[in-house]
Amino acid sequence: MTRIILIGYMGAGKTTIGRQLAKALGVQFYDLDWYIELRYHRRVAEIFQERGEEGFRDLEQRMLHEVAEFEDVVISCGGGTPCFYDNMDYMNRQGETVYLKAPADVLAAHLKMGKTERPLIKGKTPEELQAYITESLAGREPFYSKAKHIFDVSLLDNFDKISLTVRLLRKELGL
Repeated sequence: MTRIILIGYMGAGKTTIGRQLAKALGVQFYDLDWYIELRYHRRVAEIFQERGEEGFRDLEQRMLHEVAEFEDVVISCGGGTPCFYDNMDYMNRQGETVYLKAPADVLAAHLKMGKTERPLIKGKTPEELQAYITESLAGREPFYSKAKHIFDVSLLDNFDKISLTVRLLRKELGL
């Protein structure tokens, strides 16, 4: 049975790497945010707005407990998922956790390249974005660093590098 849970800051490549890793392993891929949106027929931003952060985090924890019971999966978690309740300890019990780690400047570059608009960083100047990421990453690092594997994802700027990263991650995980 394969159960790999990817964590890390937004823009680290959890969905990109997760999708490719699942394909390479021949297993299902689940993005926790997408799973929540499908189950609740609402975007995460709408749920956040309707229920507040506490309400969203409660729902997120319940959906994590559901998805992390699936077998033969790669799961990509939202950037804040490991930082609430006992989520990080739970994920470590459920499978192989991998922190996709990159410095703030690399994350900022990834987020600028990304096609998805993210409410938390919308409208920020490059300097504000860098400062925001640096500050919030520092607060999340103690949770992220509890992962069983820490994997550098600083070089994910093209498909070849993504493929190489997936191969290296498979080697790290013994898969």
